[in-house]
Amino acid sequence: MAGLFAGIGGLERGLSAAGHQTSLTCEIWEPARAVLGARMPDVPCEPDVRHLAALPDEVELLVGGFPCQDLSQAGLTAGIGGKRSSLVGHVFRLLDERRVPWIVLENVSFMLQLERGRAMRTLIEEFEARGYRWAYRVVNSLSFVPQRRERVLFVATNTDVDPASVLFADEAQPRLADTDLDARAHGFYWTEGVRGLGWAADAIPTLKNGSTVGIASPPAILLPSGDVITPDIRDAERFQGFPEDWTAPAADVGRASVRWSLVGNAVTVPVARWLGERLARPGFYDRSRDVALPADGRWPKAARSNGDARTAVAISAYPRWDERPALIDFLRYPGKPLSVRATRGFLLRTERATLRFTDGFQDRLRDHLYRMENPETAGARYAVAAE
Repeated sequence: MAGLFAGIGGLERGLSAAGHQTSLTCEIWEPARAVLGARMPDVPCEPDVRHLAALPDEVELLVGGFPCQDLSQAGLTAGIGGKRSSLVGHVFRLLDERRVPWIVLENVSFMLQLERGRAMRTLIEEFEARGYRWAYRVVNSLSFVPQRRERVLFVATNTDVDPASVLFADEAQPRLADTDLDARAHGFYWTEGVRGLGWAADAIPTLKNGSTVGIASPPAILLPSGDVITPDIRDAERFQGFPEDWTAPAADVGRASVRWSLVGNAVTVPVARWLGERLARPGFYDRSRDVALPADGRWPKAARSNGDARTAVAISAYPRWDERPALIDFLRYPGKPLSVRATRGFLLRTERATLRFTDGFQDRLRDHLYRMENPETAGARYAVAAE
């Protein structure tokens, strides 16, 4: 396989674990290249897809999480024609040089809505014009790790294998935790609080590259103790399925904080491994799942083409449900207490919000703020309260 827009190698690492061999990567951002060079030292890494003339002859699978900044809600929302996301056009340029049998693309689920689905429509029309059958599915990383993260996986092939037998052969019933502030840890976006919260019981919301306050930041976690923390970068890497310190080489060529952007941009490794296993051993697709595409032209969460017709697919975002420890037990590192400034700002936003918050949530945030502002007296205060 060849990995374009490789980032820190999430797709490549997961697919390799399923038996696929990486012949080439391509990545322009220097901190990500530093990670690839350290973690995949034997794999050539081209610096710029725009200057990549052709793929190696042995490549049978072309993969890429093409830039999402122009497609995401947290990004620029410039659409498929944006400066970054339009780079996917080089995928088709390379396919015109040689029709690689299999292609896997990954991107944010918001691409299904942006510009009334123009991004997905563009991909589909370009692949169909080249004789590829395709299927796509929104897959939630919560199937595998305690992170709620929906991404579109798009698979296209010009072989006799139905791509639906890769993407739609598996479905599981998720065992989602109920909110219980006394028993479970809960993730949320401390950078939001007016129109959204990203609330996740026994999990964290999506690790991402941006936020509504314009900075790359980890989500917060409210612990049963009442403490509010942001996770350690090493746990953030584990939320994405990487070994801890996977992104450490990036700090040699840039600020240490860039590691958060790298992790937020990455493909969740166990998702890629599941997909790689199905690419190697396709399953059975039950065609009774086929349903008509929405009449209003919107793209559903899953769809396919058999070469003659396009159909929506009735299937969830959960291909599996892997066992995992409770969030509080998943964390290996203590994390960083949410600062006074961050906590106060979040609480102010919640007070003017129209959102409904879980009973006791804001009170716990106020208690956390008090402890952060009064570290000397907080201990005594809570000792009296306990008595």
